[in-house]
Amino acid sequence: MSRPVTLFTGQWADLKLKDLAAKASDFGYDGLELACWGDHMDVEKGSKSKAYCEDQLAILDRHGLKCWAISHHLAGQLVCDPNNDGRSDAFVPPSLHGKPEAQRRWALDQMKKAAKTARNLGVKVVNGFTGSSIWQAVYAFPPISDKFIRDGYEHFARLWNPILDVFDDCGVKFALEVHPTEIAFDIGTAERALAAVKKRKAFGFNFDPSHLHWQGVSPVKFLQRFKDRIYHVHMKDAIVTLDGVTGILSSHLNFGQPGRGWDFRSLGRGGVNFEEIIRELNRIGYGGPLSVEWEDCGMNREHGAREARDFVRRLDFTPSQVKFDAAFEK
Repeated sequence: MSRPVTLFTGQWADLKLKDLAAKASDFGYDGLELACWGDHMDVEKGSKSKAYCEDQLAILDRHGLKCWAISHHLAGQLVCDPNNDGRSDAFVPPSLHGKPEAQRRWALDQMKKAAKTARNLGVKVVNGFTGSSIWQAVYAFPPISDKFIRDGYEHFARLWNPILDVFDDCGVKFALEVHPTEIAFDIGTAERALAAVKKRKAFGFNFDPSHLHWQGVSPVKFLQRFKDRIYHVHMKDAIVTLDGVTGILSSHLNFGQPGRGWDFRSLGRGGVNFEEIIRELNRIGYGGPLSVEWEDCGMNREHGAREARDFVRRLDFTPSQVKFDAAFEK
């Protein structure tokens, strides 16, 4: 199928786009999935100015790169997050520090502008997070009611439907990266999130198997369940390292620290079965980019980006159009 292989720039936002584009081209990527932070994509400018969007695309074009999607995870997280505490100050302008509801209003506006920016860029997908007012109740103690959870999905729909209206107006789709701390973090919650927005077409998923794998959720079954809602694909690996002492909730240890029960790894060095994922992507007819979201605290990122590109190139293949034994049929 020869899908384009792109690099998500979120983990490279410390670099100027012109410098990262040169590196990504040298690494052998076909394009970049532009993060809406750093200087890679500014939705304040992009939503209003096609000229700005053309300038950003020209940077990619000079290095033989294209763009099929942009991502605004940081703003999306603040839409439904119940706290927007001091940690979220890093995501917003300094004038909004310490102002949780002002941060939420900013985030709502940012996600609408992300849709307009995508339209001006000529791309059809914005990836991101939604946040969740009920993720904090993932372990039901103190006891929680069914109504509490229903209210959480209604809160999500109430805040996100106006955003999705703008996506519809722009002819762009929002792809939620199913992920802990979001309104959808596994198959069951993804179904509830879709139901909450009445399965409107503007809302689908950015498939990232790494977040499913460590939870014990089959990435292939996720693809089978939501085959018409896979709007984008992240290629990221993870490994489960339970040994009788480590725990799946990771003991409040940060990524890369010893003693965690799981961690992210460079592609091909974890436990995700990408062979079966590619086969299932072929079955459901996904032809979009395979976007490397590179994360591995134990490896140099430039080395990792190169080997991840090579891994995806070797792995991806075009599905057969005939049965292998068709030559024996009359």
